[in-house]
Amino acid sequence: MKEFWVSSGHHLTRRNEQGTLDVTDELLLGLLARPEVLPPDEACAHEKALHHALLADPQRKVAGGEIDRMEDADARENWHFLIGFRDLLLAHGTIEASYLALIKQDTITVPPIFMAQLVHLILRNALDGCEDTLMLRAGELFFRSQKASMHDGHLLLVDLDLVESLSADPHQSPLLSMMGEQRIRELDILGPDNAYDYWSRSDAFSMVFDMSQRHSREALARVMQIWVSHLTGVALAIEPIETMSDDDWRWFIGLDSTGTRIGNALWNSEWMPDELKQRAVAFFKADIDSRFPLLPEVSGHPLYLILGMSAEGQIMIKPQNLIAGLPLKRNN
Repeated sequence: MKEFWVSSGHHLTRRNEQGTLDVTDELLLGLLARPEVLPPDEACAHEKALHHALLADPQRKVAGGEIDRMEDADARENWHFLIGFRDLLLAHGTIEASYLALIKQDTITVPPIFMAQLVHLILRNALDGCEDTLMLRAGELFFRSQKASMHDGHLLLVDLDLVESLSADPHQSPLLSMMGEQRIRELDILGPDNAYDYWSRSDAFSMVFDMSQRHSREALARVMQIWVSHLTGVALAIEPIETMSDDDWRWFIGLDSTGTRIGNALWNSEWMPDELKQRAVAFFKADIDSRFPLLPEVSGHPLYLILGMSAEGQIMIKPQNLIAGLPLKRNN
């Protein structure tokens, strides 16, 4: 079995009999070792002492007063977030249960970087054993922002951090002068001829995803199916479609904020400016297995998924929408 996404930290967890990931001391220690968490040299003695104590016992209870004694206001805020996140993980016991508890909250107070880590971990677990590199590359859209660029009629997605790191490097090769039409040719677009390269580069997030290809959107559809099934047990079949042509559609899920805006405009039959139309990236149709009862108004109808991009050409799926947006009938 080929390894991928080591940076998710999945090797610091333990898969239980239910197939979910237990929260372990090793994972908590990995959290404490993150560069965003390590106290800087100028940190006060209280902050350094707390960090040292947690390295010795990562499940140690932390009183609010220990954090409030820290001299720096930003440090206090960061530590309250961190300990709240750690306590949530410990309270729920598994990564999956912790994530589901978070997305049920009215307001998610966990910093985006920690939410992305949870998604990265869960998806690494759900895709364990997958050898379809196109699916793995599609999965990166769940936890890493992408920069979109049109080239020869193809919508190409490049990891945003890669774009920013290369554009900030004064010694960069002509590889990127910021996703220019000429430079994009020198990036490696994932395809059959170089698929094997993905395994050695999966943690570099350095391969381009061609969203214009139907098989790429099909790969993303399969990842979405696995994500929903792993977290909820709900089985659904998702396929990419070219456009929304259903005259009697009943439900949609925006896969990001732009997708939600597009869906709302279509739902309300509103005039949509060309600028918003051009930010539509992909449409999908989903059918939920009949074993899972839908809301009466949706029963017998498919649901639609809409993915868009920001005004700056950035794309990142909000995977919680796939869970929270399911039109399932609730038991009273």
